[in-house]
Amino acid sequence: MNDSSNDNERIVRIGGASGFWGDSSVGAPQLVASGQIDYLVFDYLAELTMSILAGARLKKPELGYATDFISIAMKSVLKDVVKQGIRVVSNAGGVNPQGCADALAALAKEQGVELKIAVVSGDDVSALLPQLRQARPPVRELQSGAALPERVLTANAYLGARPIQAALDAGAQVVITGRCVDSAVTLGVLMHEFEWQPGDHDLLAAGSLAGHIIECGCQATGGLHTDWDTVPDWPHIGYPIVECSADGSFVVTKPAGTGGKLVPAVVGEQMLYEIGDPAAYLLPDVTADFTQVRIEQAGEHRVRVHGARGRAPTTSYKVSATYVDGFKTAAQLTIVGFDAAAKARRTGEAILARTSELFAQFGFGPYSGTHIEMLGAESCYGPHANAQVLQTREVVLRLAVTHPRKEALELFAREVAPAGTSWSPGTTGAGGGRASVSPSIRQYAFLLDKSQVEASVNVDGQRIDVPRTLAPAVGNSPVPRPASPTRHAAASEAADTLEVPLIRLAWARSGDKGDTSNIGVIARHPALLPLLREQLTEARVAEWLAHLVKGRVTRYEVPGIDAFNFVCEEALGGGGMASLRNDPLGKGMGQILLAVPLRVSAALLALVS
Repeated sequence: MNDSSNDNERIVRIGGASGFWGDSSVGAPQLVASGQIDYLVFDYLAELTMSILAGARLKKPELGYATDFISIAMKSVLKDVVKQGIRVVSNAGGVNPQGCADALAALAKEQGVELKIAVVSGDDVSALLPQLRQARPPVRELQSGAALPERVLTANAYLGARPIQAALDAGAQVVITGRCVDSAVTLGVLMHEFEWQPGDHDLLAAGSLAGHIIECGCQATGGLHTDWDTVPDWPHIGYPIVECSADGSFVVTKPAGTGGKLVPAVVGEQMLYEIGDPAAYLLPDVTADFTQVRIEQAGEHRVRVHGARGRAPTTSYKVSATYVDGFKTAAQLTIVGFDAAAKARRTGEAILARTSELFAQFGFGPYSGTHIEMLGAESCYGPHANAQVLQTREVVLRLAVTHPRKEALELFAREVAPAGTSWSPGTTGAGGGRASVSPSIRQYAFLLDKSQVEASVNVDGQRIDVPRTLAPAVGNSPVPRPASPTRHAAASEAADTLEVPLIRLAWARSGDKGDTSNIGVIARHPALLPLLREQLTEARVAEWLAHLVKGRVTRYEVPGIDAFNFVCEEALGGGGMASLRNDPLGKGMGQILLAVPLRVSAALLALVS
């Protein structure tokens, strides 16, 4: 670490080693070997992950954490981390942070290294559920408005960065948390290093943005980039590093000699990823405003980011709960030959019709949900599917179904294979055998007053106090949004306009928040922004995605990077855990939007050709 006593000159370097539980094992060793980092942070937790970990803990009480953090990541780098003085922050604790810490302590003992480990807990609010069921007004799900389910598997508040800051202040070399917001593992580091305080809203927003950029691993260094074919050396893609200054500005880079690509468009795509309203990104420590952020090239594979602004946070934590809602399974068959898509659809409909009749005979009742997809025939594009692709001679039929009773879906699973001899010629490839039936896990998100949650920090058996910040929130009224520029004669009105897909004019990336899809769209040239503003309206996006999006579409402007953020509600068939779609997280929705045709003049098109 840079030992300069002048915070204005000091740089803190943080490497993001994972974006989810299951990310590549190369991230941590690559970052540690680079010699370019002071801190190593890991993000492991998604809503579904918490349910998986809860199930693991039920079977074995010592489990319930992201075991890869111990058995793969830390096992490979622990000695080097200690030798180099690198400090580690990870939310790998899941539903058992202390169990994770105990496993790490055992690993350290095995490798003969001394390690000061801190555990952050308090996010589990399951004990509060009985009183919350009696609360007035009653608890309601944030998106659907549904009442709190009777049988809840997990309920965890998204904690912020202050407990992490307290743990680092106490000298912890490794901090293990349960559920916290993804960006908090980075913000906590910066609050510790630069002594940022709860009222430093602009700085907290900037630090949260740094964390947001690296929280998804290689998505910050060229992963998922619209112009994927320009990103070199995928096998050796670099994991992200943020070089942070005390004023909140930072540079995004990666280990020297690694693959990937760092340009403003790549970082901009990640900035817009899953943030909802870019002027009011709600986090436990701050309400962040990214609308005026500037992203600039600062050298080869170096991108500078600055301009985040913040306001006081709200007085509530978001809680992510999960519950079981019946059972779920999905089966696949490959259909080969002429009219493959039509044969596949008829096959799927026949299986559903036959099994529905059998359900009635056995008194099981109807399906609670069904979904037919023809993978390979652009079924996710709906009415925009390429007519020629619909004539493909190979598709994968995917049937996903839910039902209140497990035995009904076990019957369904048995009735898929008979299609291989009963109906369509060219039926083969049952996708690895009979489909298995599992509980259908759904997410339930709600707000909980911060006064009801107490985070705690334990460092080597000693409890560390975490000061509460419970003052009433201020400044949380809607942000006045800049008026759209006066409309001039649009490029689409000129005589020499051409029709091109959006991908010729913009970059885009999509992601999810429950049943809401978030699609960020960045103009490839500032001069294209008026055209996009005029043609890529809320109504146009809603119309283009109508086969997927059933709720409201809201467009937000992000003028600092010449971009828009579209928030599409009721867009993912119920959301990640509940959705029957092959793309339950909406990762492909940005790609589908990039196919929307727009009119552009030859002169404007020349700017990006």
